[in-house]
Amino acid sequence: MARKVIDEEFLGQIETLQMLVKNNVAGMFGGNHKSKTYGSSCEFADYREYAPGDDITKIDWNAYARFENLYTKLFLDERQMHTRIYIDASRSMGFGKGKKDEQSLRLAAAFAYLSVCEMDKVSIYAVRDDKLECVISGMLGKEAYISSIGKLNDVEFYGDSKLSEAIVPSTVGYGDGMSIIISDFLTDNDFSAAINHLADKKRHVLCAQVLSKEELNPKARGKMHFFDSENGSKYYRKNISREIISAYKQAVDYVVERIKTVCASRGVDYMLVGAEDSIGDLFFNKLVSEGVLK
Repeated sequence: MARKVIDEEFLGQIETLQMLVKNNVAGMFGGNHKSKTYGSSCEFADYREYAPGDDITKIDWNAYARFENLYTKLFLDERQMHTRIYIDASRSMGFGKGKKDEQSLRLAAAFAYLSVCEMDKVSIYAVRDDKLECVISGMLGKEAYISSIGKLNDVEFYGDSKLSEAIVPSTVGYGDGMSIIISDFLTDNDFSAAINHLADKKRHVLCAQVLSKEELNPKARGKMHFFDSENGSKYYRKNISREIISAYKQAVDYVVERIKTVCASRGVDYMLVGAEDSIGDLFFNKLVSEGVLK
C-alpha cells in the first residue's frame, strides 16, 4: 500500500515513550509476572477441596486437623503473558480527515511495543465482518517487533464490523494476559458479547474507542447527503440544522456512554481516543485520566 503509518520516525517516538512510562507499564501488561492461573511456583495463592488424583504432597494437613476435611494448596503460576490486540478493520474506521484507521494502527503498534518490552508475546488481529485475520502471531522481543510490526501498514479497512461474531469463537488463553479492542464501536451489531467473553476468560481487557473530530463535533450545515460507510443502502438526506446537530451529538454521547457502561459492568478499562491525538498525549494524559496508567 502507499500508506506507511508505521515507519522509522514513529518507531523512534514509541521507543522514547516506553522509556518515559516504563514505571507504569508493568501494572498494565503481564510480562514475566504472575498469571491468574495456578501452577507450580512457590507462592501460595488459595485452597480448594482435595479431589482424587490431586498431588497429595500439596495437601494442607494443618487445615485437615482444623476442619477435618482435605484441602490442597494452590500456587501462582509464573509464565509468559500473551497480549492480543484486535483492530476493527471495517470501512467506518476510514471515516474522517483525522484518519481513524491510521490512528488505530499507531495505537496497536504502541501497545504492542510496550508489551514486548515487558517480555509478553503479542498477536495482532484485523476484525472485518465476522472474520478474524491474524496480522502478527506470537511476536516476542524487540527484534521480532522491528521485523514484524510493519505488517500493520498492509491492513485494509473495508466491510462491516461484527466484533463479537469474530472474537467469541477464537481461541484465547485463560487469564494469560491482556486483550485490547481498538474500534469506533459505531455499529448496530453486538460488541458486548466479545467484551464479556474476554472478561470471562479472566483477561485484562482494554477497549479503545477511536473517534474523529468530525464525529465528535460535526461542522456540517445546509443540504447534505450522507451514506452509511458500512452499508451503502442506508443513507440520510436532509437540511442539516442546529437542531439536527444537537440530536446527533446526543446520539454520539449515547454511543460513548453505552460502551463505557458495558466496560464498567465487567471491570474492563476504557479510553476515548481522538483520531487526531498524538501518541504521547494519549499515554501521558488520556491513559492516566482514564485510570489505565497510574
